[in-house]
Amino acid sequence: MKSGKFSINRACTVGAAILGVISAAVIAAAFLLTHNPVVVWLELLFSALVFVCVAAFVAFLHCKLVLFSDSLCRTIDDMLDGAAAPLEIYEDENLFCKINHRLARLYEVMGENRESVAKERADLQELISDISHQVKTPIANLQIVNATLLGQPMPEEKRREFLKASRGQLEKLDFLMQAMIKTSRLESGVISLDKKMQPLYDTLAAALGGILFNAERKNIHVSVDCPTDLALAHDRKWTSEALFNILDNAVKYTPADGTIQVSVQSWEFYIKIDITDSGKGIAENRQGIIFKRFYREEEIHDMDGIGIGLYLAREIVTMQGGYIKVTSTVGCGSTFSVFLPHG
Repeated sequence: MKSGKFSINRACTVGAAILGVISAAVIAAAFLLTHNPVVVWLELLFSALVFVCVAAFVAFLHCKLVLFSDSLCRTIDDMLDGAAAPLEIYEDENLFCKINHRLARLYEVMGENRESVAKERADLQELISDISHQVKTPIANLQIVNATLLGQPMPEEKRREFLKASRGQLEKLDFLMQAMIKTSRLESGVISLDKKMQPLYDTLAAALGGILFNAERKNIHVSVDCPTDLALAHDRKWTSEALFNILDNAVKYTPADGTIQVSVQSWEFYIKIDITDSGKGIAENRQGIIFKRFYREEEIHDMDGIGIGLYLAREIVTMQGGYIKVTSTVGCGSTFSVFLPHG
C-alpha cells in the first residue's frame, strides 16, 4: 500500500481494529486466568471507556484539523489576492500557532515583494517616459534637416551648415545614450567600484582637465586648493566622473569672467571637496530635486545638457559611502560639497 494513499480515516479504522484485537486478547487472557465473569465485565467496561475516549479525541482532532485546513485555505487565497493578512492567534505555543506565525511572515514578504515590483515598474515607466522625451527633440531636428537636404537644392556652404547642425544632434543623442549606459550599469551592479587607497589630487586633476577648455573660452578663472599628499580609498575613474559632472555644470551656468573655486579639506571621518561657482545660483525650493534624473530648470532649457550629470554624480558618491550637499543663493552662486569617507 502506498503511503500517499493511506488516509487519516483509514488510519483511524486500522487503529481501532488493532485496539479491538488487543482488548479482546486481554479479556480472553483475563478470563482464562481467573475464570471470574466480574473481571471480564470490568475489562469490557474499561475497553469501552478507552474506545469512547479515543473516539472523542479523534473526533476533536478531526474537527480541529478540518477547521484549521479551511482557515488555512481561506488565508492563502486572501494572501494570493493581497486582500488581508493572516489573523493573529493568541494561544499557547503549538503547531497551529507556529504555522500561523510563518504565514504572517510569508504575507509580509509577499507584500514587500509586491511593493518592490510596483516600484520597479513605476521607475521603468518613468525612465521610458524620460528617455522618449529626451530623444524626441534631436530626432525631430534630424528629420527636419534630412528632409531639407533631400527636398531642395542649396549651395555648398548652406549644406555644410545643415550637416554641422545634424552632427550636433547626433552628438547629443550619443551623449544621452552613453550617460544612460553608465547609469544603468551602476544601478544594476554590472560595474562595481574598485576602491583603492590613492591620492585625491590626481583624481581631481583628471576631472579638471575635462572642463579647462570650456572654462578658458568663457574666461572663467579656476582655482584649486588640494593637498598633493592627501589620499583616501576611492575609485579614481568613477569619482573623477562624478567631480567632472559637477564642475561641468559649474562652467555651464557661470557667466563669462566668473570664478570657480575648488577646495579640499580633511575631516575626522570624511574628505570634503567644495566646488564653488559664481553662477546664477539655485532657488532653495529646487535644491532638493536637482539630483533627479533628467531634471532641468525651465529657464536653462536652451543650454546644452540633458539633466543627468548631477544624478550620476550622486549615485557614484553614494555607492562609495559618501554624500553631496548643496548650498546656494540665487544670484550669488552655488557650492557643491562632496563628502567621501576616509576608509
